[in-house]
Amino acid sequence: MKKGKLFVISGPSAVGKGTLCKRLLSGSGGAGMELSVSMTTRKPRPGEKDGKSYYFVTEGEFRSQIGKGGFLEYAEVFGCMYGTPKEPVLAALDRGSNVLLEIDVQGALQVRGNYPESQLVFILPPSLAELRRRIRHRGSETQEQVARRLDKAVSEIAVISEYDYAVVNNSLTHAVAELREVIEGRHDRLEAAEAADIAKRFAGE
Repeated sequence: MKKGKLFVISGPSAVGKGTLCKRLLSGSGGAGMELSVSMTTRKPRPGEKDGKSYYFVTEGEFRSQIGKGGFLEYAEVFGCMYGTPKEPVLAALDRGSNVLLEIDVQGALQVRGNYPESQLVFILPPSLAELRRRIRHRGSETQEQVARRLDKAVSEIAVISEYDYAVVNNSLTHAVAELREVIEGRHDRLEAAEAADIAKRFAGE
């Protein structure tokens, strides 16, 4: 059986990563593809299910997994631990399934270090102005928070040269089609000069 591939999806907040992954998995090309489930020490929220939304564990259980080298990546966020368990991902890949992992830039680089065969895909907004509009449209951010998110977006895009592919989420339908091309091996890889131009353009906006 042909082994599956691990695709790590990153990009700034509000760029639409989660929507893209869900659309990809629910479409006709979603067969043979799985979404990685993270592990966390935080308490479940209403409607969340263990093993589907997250694997909910105690801090002791989480740290035990760290000691065993059981994560592809992990981090502490606001006092709670989050990580990508290695075993379920490797099992899915061995079954021949492609695995999507939606995660931030720091986590993606950890995954690359622990699983060099992973393919890193950066989801870009059409522009910072459009990203600002999307963040404001959510209506949950103050002006100061919006500014911080945009600054973080620029710093994340600055390391795009570490990624294998870039997909611009201007049109959801087009972006899903491009992401499918990446998974099927039909999308051009990100060249160093192109990555440098992208980082420079966003830094100058």
